Amino acid sequence: MTLYIGREASKLWKRICGEISTEIQLLAENWKYLLAGLIFQYIHGLAARGVHYIHRPGPILQDVGFFLLPELGQDKAYISETLFTFVFVSFVLWTFHPFILKSKKIYTVLLWCRVLALLVGCQILRIITFYSTQLPGPNYHCREGSKLARLPRPDSVLEVLFINFPRGVIYGCGDLIFSSHMIFTLVFVLTYQKYGTRRWVKQLAWLVAVTQSLLIVASRKHYTVDVVVAWYTVNLVVFFLDKKLPEMPDRSNGAILLLPLSTKDKDGRSKEENHKLLNGNSTDSADWRVRTQVNGKIVEDGKAVHNDTLINGA
Repeated sequence: MTLYIGREASKLWKRICGEISTEIQLLAENWKYLLAGLIFQYIHGLAARGVHYIHRPGPILQDVGFFLLPELGQDKAYISETLFTFVFVSFVLWTFHPFILKSKKIYTVLLWCRVLALLVGCQILRIITFYSTQLPGPNYHCREGSKLARLPRPDSVLEVLFINFPRGVIYGCGDLIFSSHMIFTLVFVLTYQKYGTRRWVKQLAWLVAVTQSLLIVASRKHYTVDVVVAWYTVNLVVFFLDKKLPEMPDRSNGAILLLPLSTKDKDGRSKEENHKLLNGNSTDSADWRVRTQVNGKIVEDGKAVHNDTLINGA
């Protein structure tokens, strides 16, 4: 038993080291995209903080979701945040499964490049939308009489740039259309729908997304329109960007990732191919077959092609 555990631990360690080596190469080539995506997450938070300064509380707008769904109340508002945290943490852990599991379909670095690109596309539209029209926030801390409903004029630029994290993010107002929680949830679900392998997990993920939508409205954190707009906007953004982004190599069949060659390797390979062509040899390994000529006919691997036999129909 001890020998078996030691052997499996050794295999796991080799697998982790091999995966780290591969991902480091990918990170060295794609770090700019990851950094740009992470920087935009800060820009998105800064924009949400900025709209809070111009938010003006007012009467809660008439909403179908508020009429149909019972209000959870402030003491149960944590339920939707707990579910969202579960979705977020589960997805992040899943993206790192290639480091541990033997069966894998994705590369972690490439997947996060894709996810961040989708998030940025949706968040750009969100910033444009909530700055176009500011609705009175339905959340409890955004209503009339709450001290957090309006932000006083900032004393310095640093006060704005630091966005009072995390309190400023949790107790924001004015960034309503459309829901940021639903952007993350739907991007994660759609990503797993494409690259995940467990059918029951995909079905559960969509069920969680619908539940998350209902809880957001029941918690009065967003109007129903914020959630509805998120559903079709995120799906459309993912649909169009998915066609523009380069497809990620599939490693489910054990395929090895072909990393781009360096300039030195490319030059050496080009010289080798030119040398072969000058000598009359093909550069395609598929053409390296034994060929002889018998009575004017080409014989490949000992099989002759008889044209006269084919013409006579024999």
